[in-house]
Amino acid sequence: MAGNFEELHCWQACYNLKTYLKTNVLKKLPKIEKFELHAQILRAARSSTANIAEGWGRYHYKENINFLRFSRGSVAEIWDHCIEAKDCDYINLETLNAVRLQTEKCIQLINGYIRYLQQKNNEK
Repeated sequence: MAGNFEELHCWQACYNLKTYLKTNVLKKLPKIEKFELHAQILRAARSSTANIAEGWGRYHYKENINFLRFSRGSVAEIWDHCIEAKDCDYINLETLNAVRLQTEKCIQLINGYIRYLQQKNNEK
């Protein structure tokens, strides 16, 4: 088990995604999206890491898994919002593809951690 949530690969991947979004997506959105798409992407990105951290802090496998599922949902939400950003021509296809790769990696790592925790829970 990780000494802190920052050591979790799924948290690191979500943090990297959040950083990428701030630099490569949010800055490209027009001002009219400041309180709509911009806010939704930022909130989902923050939620992706925050839920992993909160779940890690619970110390109970089932609770941790629930928060990981919330995080996975936030990552999926990010992907959906970025598709919308591309459809509105706020971001290009290259940026969208980069987000796709990162969201897929985040989801794979979150799913792997969920499987690990489920196995540990079953061993109890």
